[in-house]
Amino acid sequence: MSCRGRFGVLAVAGIMLAPLGAHADDPSPLPPTGGDLSRFLPKDHAEDGRRTLGALPKNIGRSFIGVFSKNNLGPLFIGVAATGTGALFDTQAKNFLAGKADDLGATGATAGGMTVMVPLTLGLFTAGRFANDGSFRAFSYDATQAIVVNGVYTQILKTAVGRTRPDGSNRVSFPSGHASSAFAFATVAERHYGWKVGVPSYLAASAIGISRIESSKHYLSDVLAGATLGIITGRTVVRTNGEPTGRHRRFSLTPMTDAQGTGVGVGASLSW
Repeated sequence: MSCRGRFGVLAVAGIMLAPLGAHADDPSPLPPTGGDLSRFLPKDHAEDGRRTLGALPKNIGRSFIGVFSKNNLGPLFIGVAATGTGALFDTQAKNFLAGKADDLGATGATAGGMTVMVPLTLGLFTAGRFANDGSFRAFSYDATQAIVVNGVYTQILKTAVGRTRPDGSNRVSFPSGHASSAFAFATVAERHYGWKVGVPSYLAASAIGISRIESSKHYLSDVLAGATLGIITGRTVVRTNGEPTGRHRRFSLTPMTDAQGTGVGVGASLSW
């Protein structure tokens, strides 16, 4: 990869790592010998009672199901319409972008690929387990979960559709995995930190999507479908993980008297 290509990868990674410093606490010195080291150990708790390491498998399962929530109908309809419209311009977009910016294509292939996204999210997740900042802990947890859920759904769709790539290399063109991963990450960042982080994150994700068209690895409709899937999975993970934990069923017996206070009995109640 050229120097410009390496710089592009670092720039995109920097934009997508922006949440790391959005609410960072000032570092504190290490405690003296014999001091309390608990703050430097991984923390398996969360203020919302949901985002813990032990609950991760269950939360991933909830997000897989949550993708089909009615809350995602709006983004789904918009995404389907955009993908369908984009399909009409697949050839024009391919001819217009192909070979026009080799550095962009190389950067997008690297920045949006699993060789970057997996270490990036795992690194964020690990950092979040040690962090004192609750907002960053929640973001890093959701980002990791979104990449997992998005990755599985992307592979399911790729296998089911079997669309041939523009360069004819294989039949897993639809949807774009680079675009879906990048937009899932960007959506989680926007949901946690607002548009000041969301805008550059979405711009980076868009650049990755465009680079896949430029390098003849995807059609415009592949990228739009990937963006739709990423947005939906990112929204779903943040929403489901942010829901309050369910109340526990409780059965209780309490002493009771009649209206005149002469009788004695027992009342039962069941609550959630």
